[in-house]
Amino acid sequence: MQKTFENISLTQDNGQDLTFRGSLYSECSWFDEEEKQLTRQKLYVTDNKEQIYYIVRSSGEQKTHHAYRFSVSGETCTINNGKSTVTLPFDMLMHVVRGMCGLKAGETPSLEEVEELNISNA
Repeated sequence: MQKTFENISLTQDNGQDLTFRGSLYSECSWFDEEEKQLTRQKLYVTDNKEQIYYIVRSSGEQKTHHAYRFSVSGETCTINNGKSTVTLPFDMLMHVVRGMCGLKAGETPSLEEVEELNISNA
């Protein structure tokens, strides 16, 4: 199936809207009863095969907007929020993902496993 890409602009609290050409890949939302906070997450795929992760949290009159652009080149991953850029070895990113997903030490997931986790949690 071929994706239809469109021009997208995501508002951010850091003052730098993140604009790209892409399409929505997945989205999810949930309400935290304890914090009284609604969280919405969207994952986009760009025409350059990058991924954009967008998270909006709202509680009462407070609302936050954050977007992150992920790109992989060789053995490194670059993460950009429109203002700052971090580049790190892909293996290090997988260790962080492992911790966030609750996987045991030494169980570094492959990219395919991370994508599967993301899809099944969406």
